[in-house]
Amino acid sequence: MEGTHPVKVNKKLAAVLSGGAVLVLALSGCSEEEDKFTVDDWAKKYCDAVEPQLKKQAAAEQLIRSTASDGKPGDIQTADSRAFQELADVYKGYASAFRAAGTPPVENGAELVKAAASELDANATSYLKLKQQVDQLDPEDQQTFADGLVPVADGLAKIEQNQNARDRLRAGETGTAMTKQPGCKPVASGSTGGTTS
Repeated sequence: MEGTHPVKVNKKLAAVLSGGAVLVLALSGCSEEEDKFTVDDWAKKYCDAVEPQLKKQAAAEQLIRSTASDGKPGDIQTADSRAFQELADVYKGYASAFRAAGTPPVENGAELVKAAASELDANATSYLKLKQQVDQLDPEDQQTFADGLVPVADGLAKIEQNQNARDRLRAGETGTAMTKQPGCKPVASGSTGGTTS
């Protein structure tokens, strides 16, 4: 009975090893491709997506400001209700843009983005609650209407302060990369927190 020939076995090992080497090269090629996704690439992807949202945010905030000083209660109610709905949509858009941009190649990148997106979702929900509060006010009774706007203003201030996760994102490489992108530049009408929203 003929035994197994060492040369034949060695050829099989060589074939397996060369196949393995091809696999290793393919895998290392994948990781090199992933490494090419820089923080700037991530920032561009995010900022390109949010540029239209920044404009909508600025327009909504301008709508609130334009009726705040001398508007009639009915006009203020209409403007605020519309602006809060638009801001809720904008903040949902910001959260979606973070998720769509993926994970930035920085330490704890996934956690940073997840926290920022969750924070923006929470702010969107808060804006919808403000809209509901405004919608329930009676514009016919000026004093009651004015009193009712006080908790709305307080709620708005809380939303503005709810940006700890975005502050953490802004503090590192991701924030630096975002500031370089035209899409994340604040809009001229005075939109707040343009680069982090």
